[in-house]
Amino acid sequence: MKPSLFDVTIIGGGPVGLYAAFYSGLRAMKTKIIDAEPDVGGKIRYFYPEKLIHDIGGIPEILGADLVANLKKQAETFDPTFVLNTRVTSVVKQNDGTFYIETENGEVHLSKTIVIAVGSGTYKMNPLKARFAENYASALHYHLRDLEKLRNKKVVISGGGDAALDAALMLLPIAKSVELIYRGDDFKGYEERAKTVLDSGIQTHLHHEITSLHGDKTLKEIEFTCTHSGKNKRIACDAIFVNHGVEVDIGNMRDWGFETEEWGITVNHEMETTMPGIYACGDVACYPRKIRIIQAGLHEGPIAINSAKNYLDPKAAPEAMVSTHHEHFMN
Repeated sequence: MKPSLFDVTIIGGGPVGLYAAFYSGLRAMKTKIIDAEPDVGGKIRYFYPEKLIHDIGGIPEILGADLVANLKKQAETFDPTFVLNTRVTSVVKQNDGTFYIETENGEVHLSKTIVIAVGSGTYKMNPLKARFAENYASALHYHLRDLEKLRNKKVVISGGGDAALDAALMLLPIAKSVELIYRGDDFKGYEERAKTVLDSGIQTHLHHEITSLHGDKTLKEIEFTCTHSGKNKRIACDAIFVNHGVEVDIGNMRDWGFETEEWGITVNHEMETTMPGIYACGDVACYPRKIRIIQAGLHEGPIAINSAKNYLDPKAAPEAMVSTHHEHFMN
């Protein structure tokens, strides 16, 4: 049986892909979302469900999990088709101009246009490189999905970026103690966030790194070393949150026929790739003066959808009417 043909297929079900799906509904486009993960939400669902997000206009703060839930509900307004736990492996433009989309599990999808909203691509966490770390895998945390598991624990955070600083502040009222170890001389995160951590009373150890883990069956202590003097220290520790960055890769998308850059896919101001009919938005989209925050991606998604709509129907309006005037919300 031949697969149904969709007006637009959005590859990626993170915040930007979800909002693009809502907007495509405003434009009366038959929409499908394909995501490699078992649920939507992108890296927020996976890495930061309990992190407070502050950089979306009009929302002073919101938990990552709540933001994803809201965006999913909004995306479902016009009943798009969700295809989850499915990784796209190839995209081929056919002679009739439609796209033949093949997935890792052998499924085939057909679409008139494609919007790529995969964030930075696939993620691989950089591990803690310390002696005996493999003996205490259950004590090593690379994302914070359930803060309650760390209640009344002695927690050490290894890293100096925004995620490490956020974790320290989130755990401060929950953990028995929080100590932050970073090999650099200054934190890499936002200056104001770093100042908040330093003013909070959290014990910080700059220019140090964890070198070994110790305990019987469970983690009891860590040893860390000064990168300047080489001197070692030991402190009690029940759990470690590791934030040593991630390796990201857009993988075989580089073989799909459009121009790419080191950090993603080249687009113009209309979010058009160099392959007509394929668009990109969110972190994967590369153009001058790019800002990689959620708010920017929520702006780029509708631009990509409008471009797809006008590609299919050059006589269509250049953009959707405001939602308050849409018939769906007036009934």
